[in-house]
Amino acid sequence: MRKVLATRRAALAALAAASAAAGIAPVRAQTGGRKVFLFVHGAYHGGWCWQRVVNILEAQGHKVYAPSLTGNGDRVHLLSKDLTLDTQIADIVNLAKWEDMKNICLVAHSFGGWPASGALEQIHDRVDSIVWLDAFKPKTGERPVDYISEFSRKAMEEALTRGEAGRTPAKASVFSRDEKSWPWIESKLTPQPNNIVFQPITLTGKLETIAKKTYIRAPKYEQAAFDKALAECRANSTWKTLVNETSGHDVMIDQPEWLAEIILKAS
Repeated sequence: MRKVLATRRAALAALAAASAAAGIAPVRAQTGGRKVFLFVHGAYHGGWCWQRVVNILEAQGHKVYAPSLTGNGDRVHLLSKDLTLDTQIADIVNLAKWEDMKNICLVAHSFGGWPASGALEQIHDRVDSIVWLDAFKPKTGERPVDYISEFSRKAMEEALTRGEAGRTPAKASVFSRDEKSWPWIESKLTPQPNNIVFQPITLTGKLETIAKKTYIRAPKYEQAAFDKALAECRANSTWKTLVNETSGHDVMIDQPEWLAEIILKAS
């Protein structure tokens, strides 16, 4: 046990030193007690992409859930043409209910803004705060297909022509600016389910009822829908907004210390 504790202290010290050298502020111990975080990943990704942030938050004593949605990540074996947006919404809703989560900080990245927005229609009373990280902020009746990036649309059209249930992911360099992480990212990326983008989402505005709301934009990744979402949030006094000019789209991989600090403050 002493060896384990000593090893952990050494690892944390090394992490703090590396963060200081990179000019990243350390994540400080929180006085508000143990918090509950629920992370929702984006297209082609899975729960794995949050690993670095999860480790930081759990080292602080917080409870973190980072599931892979049906058809993605470690659940890629469930990829099929029958998947709908409702399926991935249910993934989030059911996890929150079966784990009896309360006072959740719900964090959605990129495409995750779609199922997370839908999930809030059912679990808004369990959620205290939300953080939309370079994420879609849909309105009722809209479909993901109308907003996906050009590279994703092209990949989807090619996959549909071949009769495939999912489209091939882009290179890691599209999502991340951390070259050292690219091999790891590409080993984890999985095809994105095609059919989920054709279902219109039904929303009644439960997202806006959440008291603490934060939108983070990483403009190194070009996406007009995210620019629009940032502008809308800036014009709404109930939202806090931040812009990270140096990270790639996968902020949780490129700058996990920074993101953990921001999420803790936003929760």
